[in-house]
Amino acid sequence: MVPLSVLDLSPIAEGSDAGTALRNSLDLAQHVEALGFRRYWMAEHHNLPGIASAATAVALAHVAAGTKTITIGSGGIMLPNHAPLLIAEQFGTLAALHPGRVELGLGRAPGSDQITARAMRRNLNSSGDEFPQDVVELMAYFQPVQENQAVQAVPGAGLNIPVWILGSSTYGAQLAAILGLPYAFASHFAPGMMMEAIATYRQHFRPSAQLTKPNVMLGLNVVAADTDEEARYLFSSQQQSFLNIRRGRPARLPPPIPDLESRIDHYGRAMLADSLSAAVVGSMETVRAGLNAFAERTGADELIVTGNVFDHEKRKRSFAIVAEAHGGMR
Repeated sequence: MVPLSVLDLSPIAEGSDAGTALRNSLDLAQHVEALGFRRYWMAEHHNLPGIASAATAVALAHVAAGTKTITIGSGGIMLPNHAPLLIAEQFGTLAALHPGRVELGLGRAPGSDQITARAMRRNLNSSGDEFPQDVVELMAYFQPVQENQAVQAVPGAGLNIPVWILGSSTYGAQLAAILGLPYAFASHFAPGMMMEAIATYRQHFRPSAQLTKPNVMLGLNVVAADTDEEARYLFSSQQQSFLNIRRGRPARLPPPIPDLESRIDHYGRAMLADSLSAAVVGSMETVRAGLNAFAERTGADELIVTGNVFDHEKRKRSFAIVAEAHGGMR
């Protein structure tokens, strides 16, 4: 079985707040660490009322301080929003505090709408066009300091923090292959180019000091419950949230509702079918079959699962069922 990791978007539920969401994230991280999941990633998103992990390095510091063994990382840091040196210092600080447990996933998108992207721009001309150069610059800050090096990351220099490239198209796949880095594809919300990106990455991969052979991790929505019916009901919160964002009305994570498909129009159903098709929703048996089928179909080396469930305890229960369906894990 392929290794399983967790992507936590730190959802802010209706009637709750960001502080509660971040405390829930730590509780979930401790839970999945005990269950044997390999990684715990948090993602950078901005101007979204339902996601609390905008200051991703700060959120990860909170999680890292309350866990012991699980690898923590970003899924991802949207590098066009930041100077590479600052990210090197932030994740160098995390790695100095938690040696051997920190990794850095980097994305090219702003993680927000264009108005928000402009509000947090590095400069007036900031764009994603410099992403490859920024990645190389950032990785260099994690290497041992060279003689007469004018700028160094403190902390960060010499820590060799593992770097991942994230993407939802062949662009990130090509860059990860050229640099010899592991590649994580955002199939949990943009599965359209998944198979093409995987093929591109594997075909063009060049070994590097960090990685000798290709390593692909795919995002997958997974919501598990005691029955298929209950799992579909719980998944409706995430479906509603996705539709709200796509329709320009982002909000906090709504409570689940029964029979969602009968309540939305044809366009809404088409959006869900297109963007959330990489999903496994159901009981333990359904989840076991779905995980195995997805891994076999894609040839993924790893899976990173995510699932925004309105009730925190039911969300924890969902991950426990996933772990049991995956062979108990630990």
